Amino acid sequence: MSFLRRDIGLISAGALLGVSLVFGQMVFADRNVKPDIPLDDLRAFSEIFGRIKSSFVDTVDDRELLENAIRGMLSGLDPHSAYLDVSAFQDLREGTSGQFGGLGIEVSMEDGFVKVVAPIDDTPAARGGVMAGDLIIRLDDTPVKGMSLNEAVEIMRGEPGTPLMLTIMREGADQPIKIELVRDIIRVRSVRHEMLEPGYGYVRITTFQSPTGAALREAVNALKEENNGSLKGLILDMRNNPGGVLDAAVEVSDAFINKGTIVYTEGRIADAKQRFHAKPGDLINGAPIVVLVNGGSASASEIVAGALQDHQRAVVIGSKTFGKGSVQTVMPLNNNTAVKLTTARYYTPSGRSIQAEGIAPDIEIDGIQVTAAERSAFSPVREQDLSRALDNGKPKSEESDEATEAKEPKEPLEIRDYVLAQGLNLLKGMNILNPRP
Repeated sequence: MSFLRRDIGLISAGALLGVSLVFGQMVFADRNVKPDIPLDDLRAFSEIFGRIKSSFVDTVDDRELLENAIRGMLSGLDPHSAYLDVSAFQDLREGTSGQFGGLGIEVSMEDGFVKVVAPIDDTPAARGGVMAGDLIIRLDDTPVKGMSLNEAVEIMRGEPGTPLMLTIMREGADQPIKIELVRDIIRVRSVRHEMLEPGYGYVRITTFQSPTGAALREAVNALKEENNGSLKGLILDMRNNPGGVLDAAVEVSDAFINKGTIVYTEGRIADAKQRFHAKPGDLINGAPIVVLVNGGSASASEIVAGALQDHQRAVVIGSKTFGKGSVQTVMPLNNNTAVKLTTARYYTPSGRSIQAEGIAPDIEIDGIQVTAAERSAFSPVREQDLSRALDNGKPKSEESDEATEAKEPKEPLEIRDYVLAQGLNLLKGMNILNPRP
């Protein structure tokens, strides 16, 4: 084999242009394996092939007919098995570079429509208001119904700077919504971090690329250094994370788990059975973790959430995840094309299959938005406001009242991101009950 790579939710067929197909773990298989062919059962196929060649209204190329037959055979199995032509196969091998052109959407197929698994952070799709769960029904004036996923992806491809009108159906909306996006070069930064409050770190993982594991360690170490070498707790945000490289998901999980299984796969063939184990060492020395997920969290992000949940290493909050738990094997062919075939399912350490089920959060918070209450013109009277009130015996702050009043109040975290705020409150509560040195 010239290369071997396992990818989950891998950016593929068209992904280098910013539209990604959600796949499972990719294992590149031996091209020399040749199964038995039921020759008698191919007679009907041969007859139909001949009828099309002789009677179809236009002349059809033999190769085009055969490729369409292969596509139909694979697409009838499940949403993720597919035929990869030369371009799609090349995109698959290059799809984790972290830079590509297009819209910045991870997509799959559902009921004949293109379903948005998740918009990628800081891309035209995210900025334009595309949401996880949206069903794309038109691309400009072209209906999506009847297209294959590859055909839809081809339309969504295009030069940076060119517009594309998406018509989408959204749960809760009375009528279709039109969103015009302008294609752009997508540069995915898979890990971001910040300190929410002293001792409480925040790490956002947008996708799982080859360098994500190392980037996570750098981010956590930077947070620890900012807080005198340790953390009281960490929030790991994987909302709208559509997946990516399996090895990266294993690395991220392993950063917080000392021992035991992280994920395993089961299928009919021997090569489909794999098991991944954690190595000793916890990056934050047992400090509590809260994981944030939602319906746009798929594939590799579900592996991480499931592993940390099963090992009781983190509390998972948010809404149920996407439920992408199948494994695809990519089988290269002799003409630089490939067949991508679902060959296994992956399981969490406790034996749960995520396929079509997803990860159920420990604490469910879904679709809540908080707004600030109007401030009263009158403030309640406090002890310090009473005439001749005693002070508390401590020296007053050097900062003047004028300087304090001049500061602009920051919008509360509960308003900016309610789920994140609840995660932070949960971490604080865990530290109150189990204080760390």
